[in-house]
Amino acid sequence: MVKRHLLLAVLSALSLNACVLGPDYHRPAVETADAWQSVGGTAYRAAGERWWELYGDPTLNELVHEGLKNNQDIQLAIERVNEAEAQAGYTRSDNAPNINGVANANRTQHSEVGATPMPSGTPRVQNNYDLRLQASYEIDFFGKYRRANEAARAELLAAEAAQRTVKLALTNQIVRQYFALLAADSQETVLRRTLAARQETLELDSQRFSAGITSEFYLLQTQAEVSAAQAQLAQAIQMRVQTETGLLFLLGRSPREVMHANVARGAPTKPTVVWVPEGLPSDILLHRPDLNEAEQKLIAANARIGSVRAAVFPAISLTSYLGTESAQVSDLFSGPAGIFQFGVDLAQPIFQAGRTQYAARVTEARYQQALANYKKVVASAFYDVRTALATQEGARLTLQAHTERVNALTQAHQQATARLEGGVANRLEVLDTERQLLQAQLSQIDAERAQRAAVADLFKALGGGWEVSSAKPTT
Repeated sequence: MVKRHLLLAVLSALSLNACVLGPDYHRPAVETADAWQSVGGTAYRAAGERWWELYGDPTLNELVHEGLKNNQDIQLAIERVNEAEAQAGYTRSDNAPNINGVANANRTQHSEVGATPMPSGTPRVQNNYDLRLQASYEIDFFGKYRRANEAARAELLAAEAAQRTVKLALTNQIVRQYFALLAADSQETVLRRTLAARQETLELDSQRFSAGITSEFYLLQTQAEVSAAQAQLAQAIQMRVQTETGLLFLLGRSPREVMHANVARGAPTKPTVVWVPEGLPSDILLHRPDLNEAEQKLIAANARIGSVRAAVFPAISLTSYLGTESAQVSDLFSGPAGIFQFGVDLAQPIFQAGRTQYAARVTEARYQQALANYKKVVASAFYDVRTALATQEGARLTLQAHTERVNALTQAHQQATARLEGGVANRLEVLDTERQLLQAQLSQIDAERAQRAAVADLFKALGGGWEVSSAKPTT
């Protein structure tokens, strides 16, 4: 009968968990455009989560996979998620009953001449054995623990979003560094070829000068051009080594592997232009992980307000124990040895020198900070996309112009060489055209790198890729 009343009391207390203090979360209203305006042309099928496959380079795909597996920033993000998951479980356990098993055995000897004489016939030495099950439970009447759980869940989701942010940033960096390395290789190849041609010209001019066919002026001019090519080549090699080392670091290679500097190169397809589909909803930015992270932190800050406000109200706790107690071990499990207790505790804060009020102000200020940060991230997302779209279009046009310039200077160099051989032009005209062609070739390679990097930056700004099928744009 007693146990039945105890159970009913507990169930009644649990039924009181209906009041939740603090504001419920509502996503802040932010004025945004309904859809993106196409920069030009129509859209074609863009890559989804594995957006880097759009470049059509299997080697790049393998390097990105390696980086996602081994990069230490990714490992740190994973452990932060594990920490947040454990913290959420820890917070969730705060609202669960605490049950402890207690066993106690003691032997006591009492004084025969103490201030309080022992009753006649009472043994001086006494044994006591106690075995009980203790339980306590604080009723979440005002939602303190439920708001804390809500905040912990939001912080877990924020940690997971932060992990996706790290992943997106890492893939962007690997792609950019990879194409920077290919550009450095190409520039080094062009400079080696140019240096070889100028050294061949220098050798020929030296022979002509020795034979008295050409002047010392032309010989010195050729020597200067060789030295210039050597200087450019040295700088290109230095840049290639630095770029390669940076890529190895992003891939999470060991220090020994970094020193060996062995990075595979692939053969990407021609520069790819990504067009944002006409009418693509701007809500696609809601998938950006940094925006998800900012919103989850806002949800957590909102929930903390209710958790702190609940601390102003009384804390109602249920305590009980059930067990046995006897002076002899043999009697410990007998009927007369049974003991139990059930109680209700109520604690009401009366004077805390404003501690609770200050804590509430802290949580409200943190909510306002999280709100401001959320709005900032939303605005930053639209800024990033618009900037990335403009950068990609500018990079495409720049590459197109440099390509046309290289084609024109290639023909001009051929004509200048033919004019020199025909005795119509002089060496300075050929050298000047050759310098312009070399610089145009180097600029074209860098423009191709910038165009590919602009594609990667667009996907980063959009928080990844999307799936849509239509015709390719006309460029």
